[in-house]
Amino acid sequence: MNFLACDLGGTKVLLGIFKKDLNDDSPILILKKKYISSDWESFENILEDFLKNKCKNITHPSSACFAVAGPLSNNNAKIINLSWNISGKALQNKFNFKSCELINDFAVQIYGIPYLKKNQYSTIKNGTHYEGANSDLHAIVGAGTGLGIARGLISGRNVKVLASEGGHVEYSPKSKLEWELKIWVRNYLKVERISCERIVSGTGLSRIAEWRLSKPDAKNHPLQKYFKEIKFSDGIRKELPEKICNLSREGDQLMIEVERIWLGAYASLLGDVALQELCFGGLWISGGTAPKHFKNFKSDLFMKHFFDKGRLKDILKTIPIKIILDEEFGLFSAACRAKMLLKT
Repeated sequence: MNFLACDLGGTKVLLGIFKKDLNDDSPILILKKKYISSDWESFENILEDFLKNKCKNITHPSSACFAVAGPLSNNNAKIINLSWNISGKALQNKFNFKSCELINDFAVQIYGIPYLKKNQYSTIKNGTHYEGANSDLHAIVGAGTGLGIARGLISGRNVKVLASEGGHVEYSPKSKLEWELKIWVRNYLKVERISCERIVSGTGLSRIAEWRLSKPDAKNHPLQKYFKEIKFSDGIRKELPEKICNLSREGDQLMIEVERIWLGAYASLLGDVALQELCFGGLWISGGTAPKHFKNFKSDLFMKHFFDKGRLKDILKTIPIKIILDEEFGLFSAACRAKMLLKT
């Protein structure tokens, strides 16, 4: 039987038809297509185009899982940026799925972990033995446009997902420089509270750069022109993280400094999550920035900030850290869940 998976965001919609791998029960992609969300009036129109026009010669999927970037309640979701209201029940009835589920686009990734193949991830640090540790506990953290966190219990192929909004916990500066950054961001955004997502995300990286370039010694930096245009184009802001990283790799000292501040904040957050969740099964780094910063996550700077937890730093040595390299892991994970739904 075939099953359908979807990674549905405010910018793009990625749809795929999958089947089971007879050898190891993992999902195998048959066909996929990317849609630009803003080009369509509704998600139902996108799904109809995909199933009727792109999947003419493929067996209709029996189950479907839709990983959604938006608030969820009773198998219903609202995509705020697009004013789309999506009902799992309505999709099931209209498109004749035997089972259909909407799930948070980050929580769904817990379902993908048991089915990962070696080319989809890499181990940054192995854990050491800890007496009484529950190796079923996993946590996944990912910085992309925003910052997602999810937790889960994984026993073989049995998965229990525990959603989280941990990306919105308070950002805690650890140096005078970081305090200066936090105050600047607070004033810039005209808000009283700064969450970790404001700093530890692709958007946060560009915000750190904007703060750094507001200083007198950076008035002639080549990125200045982009920040002058940023108020008029969201597209330019989305391009900035890649430009910052490229300049850092080319030896731009200001962007190296920016990237180090961002990496330190990310590493510190990951250490906090590891302590909070005691995820002895694994701490997984996911999100759009993960493959791009693979070398940074193995650096001494990252490890220094990750282990900087005072009396409890030794516990962190027992927790393995792994990084997701598959840039379409969200779709893969939705496929893993859709496969599970075939049995319900």
